[in-house]
Amino acid sequence: AKNGCVMVHEFRPEPGRRAAGTVLVIHGWRSRTEYMRTLIEGYRDAGYKVVSLDLPGHGQSQGRRLTLVSAVEAARLTGEWFGPFVAVVGHSFGGAVAANAVVGSVKNIPPLAAERLVLIAAPSSLPAIFDDFSRMLNVGRRSQAAMADRVERIAGRPLHEFVGDRQLASTPVPTLVIHAPDDREVSADHARLYAGAGDHVRLYWADGLGHRRILADRGVVERAIGFVAEHREPSLLH
Repeated sequence: AKNGCVMVHEFRPEPGRRAAGTVLVIHGWRSRTEYMRTLIEGYRDAGYKVVSLDLPGHGQSQGRRLTLVSAVEAARLTGEWFGPFVAVVGHSFGGAVAANAVVGSVKNIPPLAAERLVLIAAPSSLPAIFDDFSRMLNVGRRSQAAMADRVERIAGRPLHEFVGDRQLASTPVPTLVIHAPDDREVSADHARLYAGAGDHVRLYWADGLGHRRILADRGVVERAIGFVAEHREPSLLH
C-alpha cells in the first residue's frame, strides 16, 4: 500500500471443512481486529474463511494517518490478495469504508468485488460526520471549507458526494444495516439514510446496544451471518 504495510489476519474454518466463501471484516476508528472477535468467530464457525483488515495506522498496520481514501485503498488491496468476497462486514468507520470500497466512490480505485454488504453502526454520510466533528471541536467555517477542499484533492471528488445512501442506490448490492437507536457516536439517522437507498437494503434495529456492545451481541452476530448464508444457500430461507 502507499502508506506502508497493511496487516491482514486470516481465520480458516475447521480443518477438513471446505470454506463456504471468504468474508472480509473491517473494524472501526481507533479499533482493531480483536474487537471484531465475536463476528469473526461466528462466520468461521458457520464455515466461512474470514479475512480481517487492520486499517492504516491501526492494529498491526503501518501508517500514521487514516483517511477514507487510504482505508478504501487498503480494502481494495486486500481484495486483490484474498478476494473475491461473499460479503464485506464493517463496523462504524469500517462500515463506511466497506460501502465506499464496494460502490467504488474514490476516483482511480476500482470497486471492491463483494456479493453482500453488512454495515454495523456505520455512518452513511461523510458530510454529516464532518459537521458533527466540527461542532464537537469548534471548527470554524473557513477551516471546514479548507478540510472539504483537502478531501476533494485527495479523493478526486467533492465531499458532498460521499453520501452512502445515494451511492448505494446506484449499486444494487444486497445490504444489511444493523444499528442501535441509542447509538451516541453514530446517530440512527445514518441507518435510516442507508435504508432509504432501495429495496436491496434491509434494516435491523438492535435496541439498547449502543455503538460498541452491538459487536458482541449474539443476536446481531446471528443476523449478520444469516444474511450472508441465505444468499449462498436458498434452502436456508424460511
